[in-house]
Amino acid sequence: MFQFVLLLSRQGKTRLTKWYNAFTQKERARIVREVTNMVLNRAPKLCNFLEWKEYKIIYKRYASLYFVVCVDREANELATLEIIHHFVEILDRYFGNVCELDLIFNFHKAYFILDELIIAGELQETSKKTVLRLVAQQDALQDNPNESKVSEL
Repeated sequence: MFQFVLLLSRQGKTRLTKWYNAFTQKERARIVREVTNMVLNRAPKLCNFLEWKEYKIIYKRYASLYFVVCVDREANELATLEIIHHFVEILDRYFGNVCELDLIFNFHKAYFILDELIIAGELQETSKKTVLRLVAQQDALQDNPNESKVSEL
C-alpha cells in the first residue's frame, strides 16, 4: 500500500504531494525534507529502492523530475516502479511530453490523474485509455458546465 507520493524537481522543490496515511503537518514537512535529501543525494548509478523507517522509498527520475513513492516493506518494488511509469505515461499522453512547467501550471490535472489511478493507496485503474477518457470528461465538464446538465436530462 502506498503511504505517499511526491514529485520533486532536481533542485529539491516539491511539485506534488499526495498522502494516503494520516500525518500531521509537522510530520509531513519533516518527511518531505528527509526523503528529498535522501533521493537527491543518491548517485545516479545506485538502486532506486531505499529502506526508510518501516517503509520502502521507491523513486524514478524522468527528465528533471523525481517521482517518489513510499510503500510498505512487503510491497513489490518492481510493481511500484511499473505504477510510477504508468503514471508518467498517462501524464505524457495528456500533456504531450510532460515537463515540470506542465505540473506547475496544471497541478490540479496532475492530482486528478493521480486520483483516478490510485485510490486510498492502492492501484485503482490500470487502463491508460480509461483514465484519459475520465480526464477528458472532466475537462469537458469544466469547459461547459451547462451543457452537461442539459445532456443529463
